[in-house]
Amino acid sequence: MKTQENAMKTSQKNSKTTSKMGDRLRVRYLTMTAMLSAISFILMFFQFSIPFVPSFVKMDLSELPALIGAFAMGPVYGILICLIKNVFHLMVTSTGGVGELSNFILGAAFVLPAGILYKIKKTRGMALLGSLVGAVFMAVLSVISNYFIVYPIYTAFMPMSTILHMYQIIWPGADTLLKCLIVFNMPFTFIKGILSVIITLLVYKHISPIIHGADK
Repeated sequence: MKTQENAMKTSQKNSKTTSKMGDRLRVRYLTMTAMLSAISFILMFFQFSIPFVPSFVKMDLSELPALIGAFAMGPVYGILICLIKNVFHLMVTSTGGVGELSNFILGAAFVLPAGILYKIKKTRGMALLGSLVGAVFMAVLSVISNYFIVYPIYTAFMPMSTILHMYQIIWPGADTLLKCLIVFNMPFTFIKGILSVIITLLVYKHISPIIHGADK
């Protein structure tokens, strides 16, 4: 009888300990999510142009913290980081929220498959595979997002002919928006994802212990 009572007390004690550890981990993850979201928001302001796309199409690495978060804490946290950074960016938006919506959709499309595949098997190879799948998915989805969401808003400020002309300066054959998006924006978005992947793979090993609290 005493043995059963002791076993029950031990089980309850272990259950409480596990619950406390789970609560601490959730609090830590929420704290790290807030920090990574803030970093992601700041990175949105560090934009730069690259040669093979028009100057109004800017490169940034704001998906980098979201990808790190997806690997370290799971895909849901990666998506949450994408959401929070764009909610913050609404305060300084110049697109009426349309650009932020598109950025969230593409960011989520990038980190979701990467986070899911890495959660299934936490190896460097699976992280690379998941990231590549996410980068391809984001690049393909960028065509749809830009065609139906972003560029229709741009045409409220400048004629489509002006937009096409900026692409035609680089390639005279860019005579339709869909062709421009496939030839220019899709590879641009893929490269954007790959840059985040490279940096993540270089720094993740050093950052992961901090996120999980293993640095103590």
